[in-house]
Parts: sequence; C-alpha cells; structure tokens
Amino acid sequence: MKLQQLRYLHEVARQNLNITSAAEALFTSQPGVSKQIQLFEEEIGLQVFLRNGKRLTGVTEPGQQILTLAAKVMHDVDNIRRVGDEFSNIETGTLTIATTHTQARYKLPAAIKEFMAAYPHVKLNIHQGNPSQVADQVAIGDADVGIATEYISDYENLLCLPCYQWNRCVVVPHGHPLLSEGELTLEKLAAHPLITYDFGYTGGSLVSKTFSDADLSPNIVLTAIDADVIKTYVTLGLGVGLLAKMAYDPERDTNLAMIDVSHLFADSTTYLGVRKDAFLRGYMYGFIELIAPQFDRQAVNEALRSGLY
Repeated sequence: MKLQQLRYLHEVARQNLNITSAAEALFTSQPGVSKQIQLFEEEIGLQVFLRNGKRLTGVTEPGQQILTLAAKVMHDVDNIRRVGDEFSNIETGTLTIATTHTQARYKLPAAIKEFMAAYPHVKLNIHQGNPSQVADQVAIGDADVGIATEYISDYENLLCLPCYQWNRCVVVPHGHPLLSEGELTLEKLAAHPLITYDFGYTGGSLVSKTFSDADLSPNIVLTAIDADVIKTYVTLGLGVGLLAKMAYDPERDTNLAMIDVSHLFADSTTYLGVRKDAFLRGYMYGFIELIAPQFDRQAVNEALRSGLY
C-alpha cells in the first residue's frame, strides 16, 4: 500500500468518481490512476468502487470506510507539510478562504489588504459560495478558513468562532413611498414586492422566520446571492431591497435611499470556522485575529482545547 494510491483514491472520490478529472487534478494520466486503484484493491482483497465496464458507478460499503480513512490520511499529510513549512519558512504559504459574496465584497477587503501587507509572500485564494458550501469546503479541507453567517456553526468537526454581529436595511429608489410612511413595520414591508437574498444565504432563514412568526407572507419577487444584483433590480423599480446593512455604501449607492430595519430583525452572527484537527500556520492565526480581534493565537488555541465553540 502506497501513499500515492491513497491520494488517488481520495481525489477520485472528490471528483465524483470521474477518473479523468482526478487525473487532471493530480497532473498524471488516467490509465495511471486506474492502474494504481486496481493494484490497491488487489492488495487489500476488496473492491473500493463499483463499476460498469471501465466506468466507476459507486462506492462499496467497505470502500466508504476506506475513503474516509484515506481522507484523514491526506489531511494528516497536509498537516505534516504545514509543520515543516512553519518551522522552515514561516512567512510563505497559501491561505484559502471560503466565504459568501456579502462578506467577500463588503467586510473582508480591509482585513485582506492588511493581511497582504503583513504577509506579502502568502498566496491568497478566495472561494465564494452559500453558507453550506462554505462549511463543506472547510470540512473536507478544500479551504483553510470559512466565513459565513449560517450553517457553518452546525458542523461538529469545525471550530466556529463568533466574529461580529450585523443586521439589515431596506434600499429603495429616492421618492419611494416607504420613505415618507414613518417607522417601517413588517406589515408595511410585506405590502411591497421584495427583492432579497435567497433564504439559504446570509441570514435568510432568520428573515423567513421573522415574517412567519408575525403571520406574514412577504411577496418575494426576486432573490439573488449577490447584494449588488439586488440593488441593480431595486434601481430598475422592480421591488424593495432587503439586504445586509454592510452592503449599502452611501458613497457608491447614491441612486438609492436606505432605511435601517434592525428594529425588525434579530442580529445575525458571522462565524469564522477552521477544522478542529488542522495545524494552523502562524499567518493563519494572524488572519483570524484580523477578522476577529478578540481571538488572538492564545485564545484560538484555548478554544480548540476547551471545545467551547
């Protein structure tokens, strides 16, 4: 049994059983991947994958357990490599961040700029997705850090640190009736066509629950994952925009007026998640502290030991 074979098994599983895609990701040949998997199966006397001719169609029951162990081995190998990098070349490496569009566009830029100035030789990758995709990427090791509002705190293998709280605002074109109706209520908001985040994104389920608890059914005419898209369609007069308050920029959004609605909705919390079994490089601690200053290296390590988060 070779480490290379476990790497091939792991990558084939990651690529949804597509050997061609796995070979491309591994910078090797398709026949080479197939051969090593065959040799592995012959050595242990078990089939890992189900087949239809040369095509992989599924995973056997023992194969599921083998793939789980292979994924753990690959993660441990990455940790070993990180240990070596940490003590031989402290300020170089890669940091992959998974986050939502709203966080990437409106909350992270200042921290990213400061991080790049402090660690100029660290390569940054930013992956965008919905909160469940963000959590998945961190959980399987495709990202080092995940930053999102919902779902990420539900993963048992992730340490999720509360970073900051935020609330929402309504954006409308200048002259809109809501600007002259006094304090905004859920009833007034529900009476207008609404453009907002998909309820799987950026605190959306809390918004849905708030309306439901008030026995109201908002007229949601359009949803998007991108706050800029929401604002574009509000500008076209297609509805009232409900979005994160951080996504409204008075200097850029001069064609829209903003109404604070934090009195209508509970605050949402943005979490930063890392795998509990990950070896964190020094610059990773640095990035965490930039996002959540209350969590310096000592506080993060204490959280990992105590399991409080």
